[in-house]
Amino acid sequence: MMHYDIVVIGGGIAGYTAAIRSLQAGKKTLLINQGQSALHFSSGSIDVLAKLPDGSPVTHPFEALNQLKQQNDQHPYHLVGQPLLMEGLDWFKRTITDAGLPMLHHPQGANHQRITPLGTLKATWLSQPFVYQHHDALPFKRIVVIAIDGYRDFHPQMLQDNLRQHVDFANTHIEHKTITLPGFDAYRRNPNELRSIDIARFLKQQSAWDHLCHALTALATPDDLVILPAIMGNGDGLILMNKLREATQLHFHEVPTMPPSLLGIRIEETLNRIFIQLGGTQLKGDKVVRGTFTNGQLNEIYTQNLRDIPVQAPYFIMATGSYFSQGLAATQDQISEPIFGLKVSYPQQRTLWRNRNFFAPKAHPFMTFGVQTNAQLNPYQQDIAIKNLYCCGSMLSGYDPVFEGSGGGVAIATAYYAIKQALQIDSTIYSTLEARV
Repeated sequence: MMHYDIVVIGGGIAGYTAAIRSLQAGKKTLLINQGQSALHFSSGSIDVLAKLPDGSPVTHPFEALNQLKQQNDQHPYHLVGQPLLMEGLDWFKRTITDAGLPMLHHPQGANHQRITPLGTLKATWLSQPFVYQHHDALPFKRIVVIAIDGYRDFHPQMLQDNLRQHVDFANTHIEHKTITLPGFDAYRRNPNELRSIDIARFLKQQSAWDHLCHALTALATPDDLVILPAIMGNGDGLILMNKLREATQLHFHEVPTMPPSLLGIRIEETLNRIFIQLGGTQLKGDKVVRGTFTNGQLNEIYTQNLRDIPVQAPYFIMATGSYFSQGLAATQDQISEPIFGLKVSYPQQRTLWRNRNFFAPKAHPFMTFGVQTNAQLNPYQQDIAIKNLYCCGSMLSGYDPVFEGSGGGVAIATAYYAIKQALQIDSTIYSTLEARV
């Protein structure tokens, strides 16, 4: 038998948020991490609220929360509340910045526009240092889009053509250039296998690095914005980007490419490093398969690798994600939570799961399906609230993280709120016991 103060199930941004907060509170914490999280597919920025459910764009996410409530009073942000949402995001920003990965936002708390790999603009709230935060006027004479010869996961022509269509860049000269790295062809076995992480490893060679720096200074000037696919670093990406800026004196904008996303991996690696430094225990590559319940309490859980060895804790935090991360399971006629059989909110009539047109102006309803909870984020099992289990992140019902651009914000805020609930109850119990003594 294994016993911890708090067990966190899920190793994405919500899971790490809860686990790190638990450790900071002095709790013996176990994190059960099935494998690569959705951060490997992310932009590396933190979205808070880019659009309202009716599609209206949001410039100041915190000021838009009242409008959000009018359109969707079931949104997780309303369970958390604005003060705790802002507190959680501020905690995340400070924590990850102190660990060596600065995350930046607009001084007035507004969203900024991030140039995507497709050449579109996407509203987000918190970004890494080498992500250009666009607002109105472009402070550069040109935009130079850089491609690496032989790298097929980035399409500079499409980015250039789409960016030219935007009114903010209509009068800006945009061009794309290709850099050939010597020895790169010999590094790959076939033309389709290389990913950004392979280039990152290749650039560890001094000759390749020097050639890249020389080529960049020949193609761009300090008056330009240089758009570069995120190909820097496997564990040291930000260090290398700072080194590249120092060597070339250029202004860079990194864009994520096909998975694995090095910008997303930077966040995951930083959170994992914080967790380890704080003394957390992690079961990596393992997953919870079942649990035992008594009188509305989760008593213990069992994992695939530990088999018949139970893991016990007074409190459990669940952040297993949505469909992509297998936190939710969909069949022809139902949506379910596959580990504990928690109550999931969705209409029984399947025609209500989607819009008639695939490319519809509004989100497909199935994206808002998820685990139903009470105000404390306790889920239900057979209509009984599980009082020592808290759900957070994209497994929750009531919002569409993709359409709204709210995934990162909800993950951090609900995890921060969930662990706060558990810690408050634990503190109350401890104080009561102490008073009796």
